[in-house]
Amino acid sequence: MVRTDASETPRARPHERFGRVVNLTPDAVTEFARAAGDANPLHHDATYAAGTRFGRPIASGPHTSALLMACTATHFARTGAMLGLGFTFDFRRPVWADETVRIEWLVVGVRIRSTDPGAGDIVELRGRLQGSDGRTAVGAKGRVLLVDAL
Repeated sequence: MVRTDASETPRARPHERFGRVVNLTPDAVTEFARAAGDANPLHHDATYAAGTRFGRPIASGPHTSALLMACTATHFARTGAMLGLGFTFDFRRPVWADETVRIEWLVVGVRIRSTDPGAGDIVELRGRLQGSDGRTAVGAKGRVLLVDAL
């Protein structure tokens, strides 16, 4: 969709919410950590993890942050391409390797850069990955560019 004037509907709106539920498994946590080159035994070795303050395996920070970023890309893909301009993450508590988590994002601002095709909109986001206990495990902020064509 190419907008011809600034009055057309933006692809994101302030106060828009989106998210998804993810069922983590120990095998998926181990697979992601290995693929990312993360050899931390907290993600691979249940016996080792049992002897730590966590008591069981946990997902890696790169894994949980990737889930958050992927949720934004998938959501905005329905209207065109998305480029991540910047994300920050606040790791507040462990995410268990066998946990069902909820990812939630809120659009807090949209700035239409230009009506020129390909210029895109800058979208400011606030998000979180919520554990099965309802507490925020990872807080997030993001800034993305939505474009018609790259």
